Amino acid sequence: MTATTTAPMATAPVRTTGTSSTRLRAWATRAPLLPALIFMILVTQLPFVATLVISFFDWNSLYPDARSFTGFANYEQVLTDADLRRSVWTTVLLTVAVVLASLLLGLALALLLDRRFRGRGIVRTLLIAPFLVVPVAAALLWKHVLYNPEYGLFNGLLHYVGGPQPDWISDTPLLAVEASLIWQWTPFMMLILLAGLQSRDHQQIEAARVDGASDWQVFRHLTLPHLRRYLELGALLGSIYIVQNFDAVFTITSGGLGTANLPYTVYQTFYQAHENGLASAAGVLVVIGSIIIATFALRVVSSLFREEVSRA
Repeated sequence: MTATTTAPMATAPVRTTGTSSTRLRAWATRAPLLPALIFMILVTQLPFVATLVISFFDWNSLYPDARSFTGFANYEQVLTDADLRRSVWTTVLLTVAVVLASLLLGLALALLLDRRFRGRGIVRTLLIAPFLVVPVAAALLWKHVLYNPEYGLFNGLLHYVGGPQPDWISDTPLLAVEASLIWQWTPFMMLILLAGLQSRDHQQIEAARVDGASDWQVFRHLTLPHLRRYLELGALLGSIYIVQNFDAVFTITSGGLGTANLPYTVYQTFYQAHENGLASAAGVLVVIGSIIIATFALRVVSSLFREEVSRA
């Protein structure tokens, strides 16, 4: 019986040249972004980490040597303190009112600008202008030019027609803040919804009109379902800003008359009461809330991109 020997099979050499060149090409592409990434981490993440650490301490800046670690006591106080809870409720009311009103007005203006008429470009530019005004300047404009009971435009118009002369900020403080923010954020909602209107399938709309659909039926069954993602995006992005809004409250009412929202309460706690730990805990809660809203906003944006890619 003859023994046969089998020669060992030669293994193919592993090609690492292609993989290494791909990695080098990827790093070469990302390298110019590294300075911006490092700068962003230094400017945003390190201060947040410091704020997170301070939030676990009982730290009054007037007595810097008396600070002590308290764990989650500051967070418990933020969630149980009556003034802070009231400021959270005010923040919710302010956000819901401003976002809903600006969405409805933005939708109405977007439907108007979606039609062709003479001077549409000028009208669009004028309607966008409020969003381009600096927030503090916009709040000062409303406080002194419009709301002032002595020389404000609103009372001037009422005086011209023989109406009353109310003190707008004292009589309706929260509404006064909401009106200024609605005026500033309606153009933003209008732009988002106008982009949604211009991305509709016009052939589908024309087919519906040929079949006898009225304007209301086209809006209800075609336009509104198409705008759902854009409405969600506008609501989420507007909520991110309004939750963190400080300028209008500080400028118009200085947080008085029940208008102090959570960011203004953080300011009061930090700069007036000098409670660094308590203010840091409240600030961390604001950031967490903003991150939660931003997460939903990013999901809506990604779904919009997927829809556009599928159409292409």
